[in-house]
Amino acid sequence: MNRRQQVLYLAAAWCLSYPDEDLIGRVPLMRAALGEFPGAAADFRGVLDSLETTPPMESQAHYVREFDLGKRHALHLSYWTDGDTRRRGEVLGNFKKTYRQSDILVDTHGELPDYLPMVLEYAALVDLAAGRELLTRFRASLEMLRFGLLRDELPHARILQAICATLPGKSPADEQAVMRMAGYGPPTEAVGLDPYDPRLLPVKGA
Repeated sequence: MNRRQQVLYLAAAWCLSYPDEDLIGRVPLMRAALGEFPGAAADFRGVLDSLETTPPMESQAHYVREFDLGKRHALHLSYWTDGDTRRRGEVLGNFKKTYRQSDILVDTHGELPDYLPMVLEYAALVDLAAGRELLTRFRASLEMLRFGLLRDELPHARILQAICATLPGKSPADEQAVMRMAGYGPPTEAVGLDPYDPRLLPVKGA
């Protein structure tokens, strides 16, 4: 089971990263590794097929448009819970603390430490238990990202579904259920909240 999760997390980390030539060259490796586990490849097929059949410059432009230029598919986990509030700094510090506790130096490559591909790669290659703990702690963020990808009909949604399937409990049926999962209660309770209260950010209109 651990090996399956490691392969799945690493493939997910790569598929959610910028599609440069190195990543595109890893597609056969990802297919072979995922193919060792029954049913694992199905959730990745849409993204892998696209990487192989779409011209690289077109894939890169699409990635920038969908993941870099807007917030609808933000890959930074604490964005969904803390937005750009003051509390986010403490949350990011906790990610760094987790990385520092490992025996291997984690290179953030200039990214914020809550960048999902980085968290997934950390879980796959450095510390599976600590990485899964981070993913579980930010399960609501993963689910909100999944709903955003589903709404825009991006194949990456199935990869988020596969990640969530490795974590405890079932995925919520809708975004209100995600709010309840995160402990925020029904949306009507938002009235009168402290403006810095961390809330899951809505995907609509983002």
